[in-house]
Order: sequence, then structure tokens, then C-alpha cells
Amino acid sequence: MECISVQRRDVAVKPKKLRRAGVIPAVVFGKAVPESISIQLDEKTARRLIRTKREGSKLELDIEGERIPVQIKEKRLNLLNHEIEHMSFQTLTRGEKVNSVIHIILANDDKISGTLERMLLEIPYASLPRDMIDTITVDLDGIKAGTIITVQDIPELMSDKIELKVDPESIVLRISERKQQKAQQEEAEE
Repeated sequence: MECISVQRRDVAVKPKKLRRAGVIPAVVFGKAVPESISIQLDEKTARRLIRTKREGSKLELDIEGERIPVQIKEKRLNLLNHEIEHMSFQTLTRGEKVNSVIHIILANDDKISGTLERMLLEIPYASLPRDMIDTITVDLDGIKAGTIITVQDIPELMSDKIELKVDPESIVLRISERKQQKAQQEEAEE
């Protein structure tokens, strides 16, 4: 598990001032800590986390020598200027279930012949920290138009180690025929 070094944050310093200095304000909360801990991490580390990890990703925080296993709970970004405003981390306790999300990554979506409709690409679930899943990749190569993939069609989601917070019959994605192709086929048949 990746370990990130962070420092406790002086709450008297305004977050805006921290961000101008290249430091991102954050918080650690959960049952493993008696009260939430205000922390800060350098912007370069925060940008790398946002680029390589998702909400629900596991990692360890080294807070001045104390290592705490956490998951990324929230990443708040300003979409106008691409500034990272804040991050939240939830502590993970061994033997205790935690709520998280699995991100569905689609591979080879450029190879499908129909129109791809993405319905549910974040699957909420609960599991023990050791059984957490960050992402699942669904390969769309060779999938034909008319195919519907539901939660229960993805084997990793049917594990008894995770407790789904969504109906197994929920549609993850649908591939339908392109209207233009369908119209051309109908004209050719006439």
C-alpha cells in the first residue's frame, strides 16, 4: 500500500493562504481517530494522487511518524482554474467494514460497433479493508450491439467478500445499434 507523508495543519492559517503557498488542506476522519485531524500535503503530491487514484482508493498516511491506513473519501476541485481545494481521507480499521465505491473502467470502447450508453460506472459497496476493490476493467472488445451488462454480469462484483449497495440487476452499460446504421439497413432491405 502506498504511503504519503503529510503534516498536521495549523487551523489558524486560512486554506486559501495554504493553497497560494502550494499546500493543500485536508482532513482525516473515522473511528480510528478520536476526532478529525486537520492535515496538509504539498500540491505536487495531491496532484499525483488525483491523477493516479480515485475516491475509494486505499493508501497510508504518515502523519508525523504515525502511519494510518485510509481511503480517499473526497477530492474537491475548482473546475474553473483546476485548483485542488480540499481532500478528505477516511480511516480504515482492520476487521470493520467500510463503505466505498468501485470504479468501472471500460477498455476497448473504441472497438464497439454500436452506441455505448454508460449507466453506472461507480458501484457503491461495503467490505473489510483487506477486500476493498478500487477499479474493475470491463473489456468491450468483441461485444456486439444489443448487449446489456448488469452488475451481476461482472464476476468480481458477485464476490461474497463485498456487500453491494446497489441492485445486482442494475444496468452498468448498454450497447445499442447506431441509428444511422439501422436506417441504412432498413433502406437496403427495401
